[in-house]
Amino acid sequence: MHSGRRVSHARSPNLRIRKLTQTECEFYLSNTDVSVANAIRRVIIAEVPTIAIDLVEITGNTTVLSDEFLAHRLGLIPLVSDFASQMKRPFEVTDEHDLSDIVFTLDVKCTSDNTIYVTSDDLILDPNYPEVKPVNYRDGNEKPIVIVKMRKGQELRLKAIARKGIGKDHAKWIPVATASFQYMPDIHINESAMTEMTEQEKEEWCKSDPSGTFKYNQVTRRVEIEDKEKYRFDDECLVKARDMGHPNIVEIRQKQDEFLFKVESTGVLSAEAIVRQAIDGIMDKINVLSTSVHALEGADMEA
Repeated sequence: MHSGRRVSHARSPNLRIRKLTQTECEFYLSNTDVSVANAIRRVIIAEVPTIAIDLVEITGNTTVLSDEFLAHRLGLIPLVSDFASQMKRPFEVTDEHDLSDIVFTLDVKCTSDNTIYVTSDDLILDPNYPEVKPVNYRDGNEKPIVIVKMRKGQELRLKAIARKGIGKDHAKWIPVATASFQYMPDIHINESAMTEMTEQEKEEWCKSDPSGTFKYNQVTRRVEIEDKEKYRFDDECLVKARDMGHPNIVEIRQKQDEFLFKVESTGVLSAEAIVRQAIDGIMDKINVLSTSVHALEGADMEA
C-alpha cells in the first residue's frame, strides 16, 4: 500500500576547484548527473550577461572596409563587463533613470605617409562610465585589437553604443572563449592479465594510447596510470589490447556522476564571476519553478 509520500532522490553536488586564475577556472563537479553539468555549461555560454557594442552610427568612413564590416568588428571587441549588473537591457527599461546605453566615440584621421592601425585603444570611453572599456585598454603589456588599417588621407568617425545582453541573443555577448566538461574516467588494470604480456608488449601497449594515460615502470616492470585525466575515451588502447590478444588487461568506463569542467574567460568577466553567476542563474530558475509548482498544488487543493 502506498502512503502517498514522495520519495526524495535529491543529491548534493560537490564542487572542488582545481585551478583558478583571472581568466581560467577548472573544477571537479561530482555527486550529480550529466543534466546538471550540461545545464551549467549552457548557462555559462548563453545566459551570463555582459556588455558589447550593439549599435554603431558612422558619420565618416573613407577606409577600405564597409560600414557594416566595421560595425561587426566593433561588436566583437570584448568589453569589461563588471558593470553589467547595474545595467538593464533595452526592453527592460522602465524609467529614465534606468541605464541601458554606454556611448563610445572614435575619430581618427591618417596624416602620415605610413600605414597606421586603428585599434581598440583609439576608442574614447564614456566619461560617465570609464570602467566600461575594451579588455586590456591602453595596457602597454598587451596588444590592442586592430579595427582597421589606414593610409594617408583616410579617416573614420563614429559613435558606438554598448548595451547589456546575453549569448542567447548574439555571440558577441558570450563571456567565455570555451566552456566544456568531460566525464572522469574509471580505469582498472587487470594485473593478472598483465603478467601474460612481455615487457616489450607492455611498452608497446602503453604507447598505443595517444593521450599518454599509461606508462611502463622499468623498475617495477608494471603498467601504471600516469594521469587518468588525460584519457580521451578514444578506445585506441582497447583496440590495441584486442589486436595483441589480451582484451582483458584494462577496463575503462565513464563515471556518470563526476566531471571535470574547464572555463576560459574572454576577459570581460573573471572566470570565477562567470561560474558563480551561472550557478546563481540556475538556482533562480529552480526557485521560480518551485514557486510555480507550489502555487499549482495549492490551487488544486482548494479546488
